[in-house]
Amino acid sequence: MNNAAVNIQALIVPKPEHVQDVEREMLNMVRSSRQEEGCLVYDLLKDEQNGQVRFHVQERYRDMAAVQAHRDSEHYRAYRGKAGDWFASAPLVTLLQDVDVAQK
Repeated sequence: MNNAAVNIQALIVPKPEHVQDVEREMLNMVRSSRQEEGCLVYDLLKDEQNGQVRFHVQERYRDMAAVQAHRDSEHYRAYRGKAGDWFASAPLVTLLQDVDVAQK
């Protein structure tokens, strides 16, 4: 998988009082991450279940080196530094391998 594209899905559940904070900062992450050379997709979605807002991030990178570059980026580190106590639970991050992915 070293040279294969890397997909990441993250589920972020903010505390109710921090929903707007998380959304604002995640929109900044979207704009900055989409500018990264190795970032192919960085989409933010949300849903609400039983009054709880949940954010879903769908990411796709050229390879693991691009994932590491994202994690080392200034905007990623700044977000993590701000958002630490905004979450109701730790973000659930899943690394996924391609099986059959449409190419656009």
